[in-house]
Amino acid sequence: MSSSSLQERVEQAAEVVLKRNGSVGLLELFQEIGWLSPAHFENWHKGHEEYSVLQFWIHAGPGKQLKAVAYFQSWVNQRGLRPIEAAYTRRGPHGIEALRVSEDPAGEKLYHIHHTPGDLPAKKVSKLAAKLNRPPELVVIEKVSDEGNCSECGAELAPGDFLLMEKGQPLCLTCADLDRLVFLPAGDAALTRRSRQHSALSAVVVRFSRARKRYERQGVLVTEAGLVKAEAECAADAPVRAAARKQAAIVRQDEDREFVAALTLAIQRRYPGCPAVECRQIASHTGSRSSGRQRPAGRWMQGRWIWR
Repeated sequence: MSSSSLQERVEQAAEVVLKRNGSVGLLELFQEIGWLSPAHFENWHKGHEEYSVLQFWIHAGPGKQLKAVAYFQSWVNQRGLRPIEAAYTRRGPHGIEALRVSEDPAGEKLYHIHHTPGDLPAKKVSKLAAKLNRPPELVVIEKVSDEGNCSECGAELAPGDFLLMEKGQPLCLTCADLDRLVFLPAGDAALTRRSRQHSALSAVVVRFSRARKRYERQGVLVTEAGLVKAEAECAADAPVRAAARKQAAIVRQDEDREFVAALTLAIQRRYPGCPAVECRQIASHTGSRSSGRQRPAGRWMQGRWIWR
């Protein structure tokens, strides 16, 4: 690969990551280029022993990596980006653990630097820095298979039991030191949010859906004291939140009418031969909210081509 083509790939990948994430670092850049597999990055984040140093899993020679870093730094300077330092960490059963990318301390520090637009307001920079420095959530799995034992104590794990995958091995909640937590099913967003805020330790509970071939969120594990405090807060302001939901529903109805009207006009402009009645029917159907919040036609409306 020529230097010019590598430079072009680096700059294009950096632009894509910056636009998508609001910031860009070397690991995200290497993933976008294709030098770092998302599966390897995820296993590293999970603390698998064979991924203790991630640099060994970057599929590019040292010379090519150095060239890419140089092109990236040049692009950063040209774009006037602002650096944010954020280390990579993970949540384990015994607390937060630091993750290593490189065996070289100087190189390790380089991977901790993320870049964000220079004109980003200070408040947004602070929120982004907090997000980058926040370790991923601790995830507990509700077992669905019939076989399995705790890798530490050997206890049998039956379907419906909770387990924590630690470095690729299943742990029962007792061995993971999470048995003091209580399960809060999903369904009450305010109660869940407040329970987690008042819990020094919490975990997300997921279960694998064989029908959808994916893990789906079932609720959270929180401390009993945090749950009690959250329940008291929710009971205290329940009338206020109910009134706010009612007012929000009225606002959404007004927004929906405006949105459908604008979408009807956009369809008529794009397809002048379509009857007005059908345009309104299409707009009403595609402009309706799914799950109460999302509009399937939202992105379509934002595309520039619709107004041509």
